[in-house]
Amino acid sequence: MTDYEIAKKVVPQSIYEIAHKLHLTDEVVIPYGYDKAKIDVTKLGELKSNGNLILVTSTSPTPYGEGKTTLTIGIHDALSKLGYSSVAVLREPSLGPVFGTKGGATGGGLSQVIPMEDINLHFTGDIHAISSANNLLCAVIDNELFHENQLGLDKETICFHRCIDMNDRALRTITTSNTDRIDHFDISTASEMMAILCLSKDMEELETRLERILVGYTYDHKPVYAKDLKCIGALKILLKDAMLPNLVQTLEHNPVLIHGGPFANIAHGCNSIIATNLGMYCADYVLTEAGFGSDMGAIKFFDIKCRMHGLTPKLVILNTTIRGLKYHGYGDLEKGLENLAYHISNMRNFTSQIMVVLNQFQSDTKEEIEILKSYCEQKEVPFTISNCYQEGSNGGISVAQKVVELCQNDLSKIPELYAVTDLLKDKIECICKKLYYADEVVYTEHAKTLLSEYQHLPLPICIAKTPYSISDNKEKLGFPKHHSMTVTDMKVNHGAGFITIYMGNTMTMPGLSKNANYKTMDIKDSMITGLF
Repeated sequence: MTDYEIAKKVVPQSIYEIAHKLHLTDEVVIPYGYDKAKIDVTKLGELKSNGNLILVTSTSPTPYGEGKTTLTIGIHDALSKLGYSSVAVLREPSLGPVFGTKGGATGGGLSQVIPMEDINLHFTGDIHAISSANNLLCAVIDNELFHENQLGLDKETICFHRCIDMNDRALRTITTSNTDRIDHFDISTASEMMAILCLSKDMEELETRLERILVGYTYDHKPVYAKDLKCIGALKILLKDAMLPNLVQTLEHNPVLIHGGPFANIAHGCNSIIATNLGMYCADYVLTEAGFGSDMGAIKFFDIKCRMHGLTPKLVILNTTIRGLKYHGYGDLEKGLENLAYHISNMRNFTSQIMVVLNQFQSDTKEEIEILKSYCEQKEVPFTISNCYQEGSNGGISVAQKVVELCQNDLSKIPELYAVTDLLKDKIECICKKLYYADEVVYTEHAKTLLSEYQHLPLPICIAKTPYSISDNKEKLGFPKHHSMTVTDMKVNHGAGFITIYMGNTMTMPGLSKNANYKTMDIKDSMITGLF
């Protein structure tokens, strides 16, 4: 039975009933049909955050993912079954991977979020709204160039680009017709507009971040910001509903907040701060996730999201699979354990509160599981096993119990690996050498020019690289050491509040594979096939 068939057998509860489980009254629920809603947080006043925040990340994945979202949902269901106040706070899926190779992102088996087809497709329109706001700003930029260009904007310096929520390699380079300039599209989930929405705690902060988007420079090298183009009000109007977090439910009718969807390999990989704050306002245990392995989203969760908003997670859960470890050991599990060693060490740069959870597959043998368990004991890291895919909440009880136990421990303040006022080169070398074990950082000539220009900007950095290796080369699996990392490009996201550092051949617009998922999709009698 497919995940979709499993999900369609469950009759959802009214979204008002789900909201009541978070002690949310009907007046803050804006229903989108029977089984999904937006929550009007503006009616809740200040969201005082009292819940235990738990970050779920992962060891390095295979190209098909290792079930991090499934695990997050399963632990949430298990906590709820044990009688604890719990909520999962997740990112919104992008249409690019859905129609590409990776597929949807609403969990699997008996640990899913519903309505899965809606969430994986248009949902409540948030990503479309982000794309529209982004592209309105681009249209305004070209309109300024077309009509007299009173700002004196140099079209060769424009650094804000169009986006679309689809893998489309044909849009990696375009030429605008009326203004005759070279531009490109990013995928919407890698756009600065997505990051701005996710990092704005309210409409006031949204306005501030939109105003300071860097558009380009004048002919005499003065910066031009979005506020100079007099379009901030229009952008806010397009984003007003997208700023409200979305409420849905698991197969076991437990509440899930889904809001924002930045990619973790290119962007900062975390759901919105609004949804996180709402979760911590409503529940005692709040499970959130950071995309791909801990070398991607988890670093950015700590270094960007926590730094900006003062969050302190009580626990980091490292999701792993026998399949993933063997993949990164070139078929050898024991060699693949080096990858687990890296991720444990990586997270210890930020916290001592770490737990490894095996997301068990039916193909895993007792011998393989024992090898993994013994290794975690050697590393003095708590280890548990999840069977949430096969058993739902029942398969996550032992994990949930351990979560509750570990959340009783006191935590010290999260250390900052660098100061935002450090030189940009020092910040890059700190991450690459301390967290990625690179011997040196190499810069292309283009990157050297940008490094000189951005050297003194007091912003944190966001590394964009392959998610399939700790290095910037996807072929280097496991725990590569004594390698170099190459900076190829940089982008200042003044609105989002960080500088993106592009490593290796990172692309901001993915392409569709030869055997992409769209080829097997269909809908007949309201039943979808091939989507998941």
